[in-house]
Amino acid sequence: MIHAYQLHGANIVLDIESGAVHVTDPVAFFAITHWPVSRAALQARFPGENLDGLPEAIEDLIARQTLFSPKIAMNRQKPLQDLKALCLHVSHTCNLTCAYCFAKAGRYHGKEALMPFEIGRQALDFLIARSGGHKNLEVDFFGGEPLMNWQVVKDLVGYARGKEQACGKRFRFTLTTNGVLVDDDVMDFCNREMHNVVLSLDGRQAVHDRLRRTVNDKGSYDIVVPKFQEFVRRRGGKNYYIRGTFTHQNPDFTRDLYHLQALGFASLSMEPVVCEPESAHALTPEDIEIVKAEYRALAGEMARRRGTPAAFDFYHYLLDLRHGPCLYKRVAGCGSGVSYLAVTPTGDFYPCHQFVGDARFLMGNVWQGVTRPDIVEDFAGCTLASKPACRDCWAKYYCAGGCAANACHAGGDIHSVDETGCELLKARMECAIWLEALGGK
Repeated sequence: MIHAYQLHGANIVLDIESGAVHVTDPVAFFAITHWPVSRAALQARFPGENLDGLPEAIEDLIARQTLFSPKIAMNRQKPLQDLKALCLHVSHTCNLTCAYCFAKAGRYHGKEALMPFEIGRQALDFLIARSGGHKNLEVDFFGGEPLMNWQVVKDLVGYARGKEQACGKRFRFTLTTNGVLVDDDVMDFCNREMHNVVLSLDGRQAVHDRLRRTVNDKGSYDIVVPKFQEFVRRRGGKNYYIRGTFTHQNPDFTRDLYHLQALGFASLSMEPVVCEPESAHALTPEDIEIVKAEYRALAGEMARRRGTPAAFDFYHYLLDLRHGPCLYKRVAGCGSGVSYLAVTPTGDFYPCHQFVGDARFLMGNVWQGVTRPDIVEDFAGCTLASKPACRDCWAKYYCAGGCAANACHAGGDIHSVDETGCELLKARMECAIWLEALGGK
């Protein structure tokens, strides 16, 4: 199967199964999309064009299985036994009251809570014990707002570092913060210990302050922007990204990205809101069309900015066409519920942060381990092979069936699909492929 499309004047053909991307002229594009086609038919369609070697070149690509390559056989995957990553919810409370927050002000439909060091220590010990052959282990400090439990974050990092040599492991830490409590200690510690930091900022001040407000109902833009600018300056090139959320109020999110770049940030992400369909912030069908057009415009603008001081990276357009994830990950997805777990302040295990608080997905705890192996089995089997809607989709190897949580929220089951999410992902992937293949030329 192939997926052929035109973007910003380019003719692109993606061979779905091999992942090969072909940038063609109009004649080859027509020939491939109408294959098999006779030379006479091509000559009639394109009079005066020199067709020497074109049919033979297409036949050669087919023979080399980089065009119309056969489907890869996919079987339902068996569970992975080795744990690789934890999302530690060190804080189920927050100092902002973001109107669109899926975690309901960081409490996840429960009570406010901070993770004690002992719970976090036990979670890290569990990760080490269950990590098998994984040498690099990943831990995300998440909330709510994790800086509201900052000393425990530092203590857990110190504990993990103290275990590395004896265990033959290496921890990579990430912190996600809204920035309100960022200070010199946070910057210095994170820039020394955190492999990545995720800084929440929605873009233009009016957009950010409309929904990301303090507990005193004041906008937070003026509080966090100077802190983030200094934070990134001090990181000295280490990984970070500014993560924003766009909603029904700002489907023209590229204006927010350009604003963030003008503030001095070069690693950017802007995600569609996750909320109930009836929410005032939910994207409408009309918004979706605006967003898709924004993605296309964004790709063109990023190509124009390449090599200039105004260039920036967009998380969803970071694509490696030559290497990229292994086939297993392309089929099986992110590993939630199998190689990745979320841990609540009370030590409960869930498949990922978006399932926290849903009793159907409570998997166990740090003291007893995983007590619901049936949930692990179900998530291990949540692959492309388990989703009929994905089997003939051209974008399947770029999303592995999409986010299990979003699918569950949209369709009631992790083996269903989030149709809106699929639509947006396809729009992003067309742009990402174009940008990687020839956007810089």
